[in-house]
Amino acid sequence: MKINQTDFNLKRCHIMGILNVTPDSFSDGGKWNSLDQALFHTREMINEGAELIDIGGESTRPGYQRITEQEELERVLPYIEAVRKEFDIPISIDTCKAKVAEQAISAGAGMVNDITGLKGDKRMANIIAKAGVPCCIMHNRNLEEHPYTDVTEDVLTDLRESIQIGLEAGIKREWILTDPGIGFGKTLSDNLILMKHLDRLLELGYPVLLGTSRKSMIGLSLNLPVEDRVEGTIATTVLGVAKGCSFIRVHDVKENYRALKMTEAILNA
Repeated sequence: MKINQTDFNLKRCHIMGILNVTPDSFSDGGKWNSLDQALFHTREMINEGAELIDIGGESTRPGYQRITEQEELERVLPYIEAVRKEFDIPISIDTCKAKVAEQAISAGAGMVNDITGLKGDKRMANIIAKAGVPCCIMHNRNLEEHPYTDVTEDVLTDLRESIQIGLEAGIKREWILTDPGIGFGKTLSDNLILMKHLDRLLELGYPVLLGTSRKSMIGLSLNLPVEDRVEGTIATTVLGVAKGCSFIRVHDVKENYRALKMTEAILNA
């Protein structure tokens, strides 16, 4: 899979570093929403093993406040342009708005990470297809309106629907990643079951991106606040690598990169 000018070997796992340029992210809100701080942190993540940077301008924490397209564009575009100018690393734009995705791609993003699985903004799939960039299709659903019968099977069914939306819009098969959407429209039990059966996503025939970093699944399982969830995240990273994920999306790059490499060393022995 080619993102910007980088070819990714999907037979091994890669670290996606998170760069939130939001004032209200659940984990690191406000820490990187100045350009100098963001560039410093990006360099730090690259040095620690990140091969892809995911830039987001709207918080997706529980109960988050939606912002307008213009607000999101004003947040993310300067950072995308600056990272592209300063570093030779691929960039993903974390957005569910088609206009933001379109302008982010023009500014230098090489991939779209959509938490609504192409089901939020009806223009999104067409924008991605027209741009000819990879996309990550994440699972998400309104749990109150559509409770699960069997969470694993239901997630696979929902992802098949999202994939079909993308293919019908003209997104090529080789441009698609899937994401189980840990922490989105799921209970603690749902999240743990999905992690246990993570390898089932490979049945869809697409590479998998896993994003569990510092999430409530870890906090609730270990009774720990956000800032103390590194070890729990590492456990999910190891499991993700062992179950065949191609990308792991994390805040704490150094620790997770080392765990990833050690897991791969064992698996490849």
